[in-house]
Amino acid sequence: MLSNPIFDALIIGAGPAGLSVATGLARQLHTTAIFNTSVFRNGVTKHMHNVVGWDHRDPADFRTRAREDLLARYSSTVQFHDFGIESVCKRDDGGFEARDERGGVWWGKKLVLAMGVRDVFPDIEGYADCWGEVIHHCLFCDGYEKRGAPSAGVLATDLLEPTQRTMHVGRMAMRLVDKVTIYTNGNSEQAATIQEAIANLDGFSVDSRPFVKLEKHETEAESKIIIHFEDGNWAEEAFLAHGPSYVLNGPFAEQLGLETIESGEIKVSPMFNETSMPGVFAIGDCATSMKAVTPAMYMGSGAAAAIVMQLQQEK
Repeated sequence: MLSNPIFDALIIGAGPAGLSVATGLARQLHTTAIFNTSVFRNGVTKHMHNVVGWDHRDPADFRTRAREDLLARYSSTVQFHDFGIESVCKRDDGGFEARDERGGVWWGKKLVLAMGVRDVFPDIEGYADCWGEVIHHCLFCDGYEKRGAPSAGVLATDLLEPTQRTMHVGRMAMRLVDKVTIYTNGNSEQAATIQEAIANLDGFSVDSRPFVKLEKHETEAESKIIIHFEDGNWAEEAFLAHGPSYVLNGPFAEQLGLETIESGEIKVSPMFNETSMPGVFAIGDCATSMKAVTPAMYMGSGAAAAIVMQLQQEK
């Protein structure tokens, strides 16, 4: 039994990407239902950066403000529902069906996947406690506030295991601090490769000792990360740069049989972000390696333009 009318678009995810596509559709009086689990990749941080007009402000406030704006101006076409979707499928009539965690059924002419990704942390004690505060995955988003510190570290595992990526992030870190140590967490072969890469660079060193624990150390003036090694010694850094592995949130790509790319994101067409299934769009972190607020908003705007065009051609 239908819980709601047929919406022009069902939007799974209420982060910057989902909010952006909803805004574009609202401007053309198209109806949307936005499903929000209130779980966000940047939920642990209190500051977002590299966003014009919202620099060094709480990302939760950004989402709240965007939602308030949508409901204040476009409440006749926009609905928010604070629960998750468990399954999606394509209907015989060409539309889409979504079933929520409470048993409700929703129908939409188009489906937008903006559910993001979930980081998969390495099996290192204390990593989760340090994440988002003294472990930074993006040095555009974080790190500037630690500028002038004596040293920082780069953990060359997971997304940063390739030496080219390690060195790129290491050079970014070196812009902010005096010395950078690249840690390989027990991988001596990788350490030797990195040693060759840094041989002619000032300020870089490599450390292959295995980690046993990461610890956040905070005072009123600053926060640091302490790396405890298997040999009983420890090192202190202003921050540790690292990109953990990640997986898509939700089973939707698999349920719909969508194509994905080698790194795991949903494959989309350039600019408008339609997936391999016509009528299904994927935007934000689930569909790009550029996992940040501004790319997510851009992708949402592109998807909105395509959805508006399709809906109005099909009417």
